[in-house]
Amino acid sequence: MSQAAVLFIKVVLHIPYAQSLKQKRQPVKSLKQRLQNRFNASIAEIDALDNWQRAVLGVAMIANDKVYLEQQASKIEQIIIDEADMELIEFSKEFL
Repeated sequence: MSQAAVLFIKVVLHIPYAQSLKQKRQPVKSLKQRLQNRFNASIAEIDALDNWQRAVLGVAMIANDKVYLEQQASKIEQIIIDEADMELIEFSKEFL
């Protein structure tokens, strides 16, 4: 019998061109929607809400296979690395 695994990922992003919260909001919202649609993950901005050039996202995923979640996390990290509008500062994973 397999046991469910819950993965929490903390993502810290730098958005160098953002000079207002409005300029920050668009790329962050776009990234969140793409990741939610592709990975069926729950994603929220969890810190640095008033910082123009920084975004901290929390990503939560649940599955019955820890290896599967590790693979999905690697794919998420690569998508963020490839993102032209922002720079990945931190990507940390924690199984709960």
